[in-house]
Amino acid sequence: MIHIVLYQPEKPQNTGNIMRTCVAINAKLDIIGPLSFSLDEKSVKRSGVNYIDKIDLTVYENMEDFYSKNEGTFYYLTRYGHKPHTTGDFSDSKENIYFVFGKESTGIPKKYLRPHLDNCVRLPMSKNVRSLNLSNTVAIVVYEALRQQNYNDLR
Repeated sequence: MIHIVLYQPEKPQNTGNIMRTCVAINAKLDIIGPLSFSLDEKSVKRSGVNYIDKIDLTVYENMEDFYSKNEGTFYYLTRYGHKPHTTGDFSDSKENIYFVFGKESTGIPKKYLRPHLDNCVRLPMSKNVRSLNLSNTVAIVVYEALRQQNYNDLR
């Protein structure tokens, strides 16, 4: 199963859009708090359209809580990654694959990246841009995993 993991997301519109993406591709959404907004906010609901009632969602108190309750292969999307997101083998649709995305302003803290340097990846882009929008990045990465899984049962 594909898991999208958001570490302390800051923008409700991005989170709502990612929720919609998760429903569209049958992915699980894991959110690591604390959150700076409520998941009941209008902007989350507007971005998620009418789909967020169908989301498979778990909210964790903190990173330690998340790690203690999940097993699988973790990939960390970060500007500090030295290889592109396409280098991972995501082809096993029975494996729990976690794509961890950091908060919009500062990313994932280095203390969580250091133990997992081999699984730190990035999206290739020009030197003129530090990062892409979070919801766009999620879509790009997760669709690479789905491509490798032959899009499972998606139509």
